[in-house]
Amino acid sequence: MNQKFKKYFPPFIGILAVFTVWYIVCRTGLLSSYVLPSPGRVFQSFCKMLQSGELFRDLRISFLRVGKGFVIAFILAFAFGMLRAMIPASAGYYEYLVQFFKNVPPLSMIPLLILWCGIGETTKTVIIVLASFFPMYLNIVKGFTGCDRKLLEVGTMFGYTERQKFFRIMLPYAMADILVGMRIGLGYSWRAIIGAEMVAASTGLGHMILFAQQMSRTDKVIVGIFAIGIAGYLTDRIFGLLISIFLKGAGENGWN
Repeated sequence: MNQKFKKYFPPFIGILAVFTVWYIVCRTGLLSSYVLPSPGRVFQSFCKMLQSGELFRDLRISFLRVGKGFVIAFILAFAFGMLRAMIPASAGYYEYLVQFFKNVPPLSMIPLLILWCGIGETTKTVIIVLASFFPMYLNIVKGFTGCDRKLLEVGTMFGYTERQKFFRIMLPYAMADILVGMRIGLGYSWRAIIGAEMVAASTGLGHMILFAQQMSRTDKVIVGIFAIGIAGYLTDRIFGLLISIFLKGAGENGWN
């Protein structure tokens, strides 16, 4: 019990300090309620949105979009990473393209994507894929190319084929980097979907925030921000828990 208290006490104090400052600013009138509504008003809006089902509906839609785009991005990242690991010479054909698009913000592609794909689900899926592909791909390549050469030599001594060496040596060795890359990519997916939904959607958390801003409902905007942060945090913690279970903590890389 004492250990749990020590673990959760500092975060609790930090969160309490933020809400205290927020309450004092609103109470003293340093900012108008239009610019920064009070915590009580935000909480009331949160309860109303829960009761009406509005918040859960938009959250579910955003979650499904993130899941779809994330899975597609991982499949592509793993395929290209595996191709580079098994056929190193193939990297020359696409590596420069990867490095180029890695530096292009996905949201800058929205005008073209709307022109090509419309404002349907395809546009939002592509944006998520573009946002989450690169951190996963780079970590997957790091894991595969960083495999200990001595282990591969041992595999050769035992008569392993290239395919066997990949699945029995390289893949287990790279698993920590792969999972960490997936965890980072998941965070990028949440960041991308909100921007995409603000531009090319009629549902989802991003659209909810934009519509609330247009209606001058700052309290709903803050509720949406909290919903995004909590959803992203929970999915990240679940992923971190899976890493700890499957790798016995070896893949945390500094995350608690």
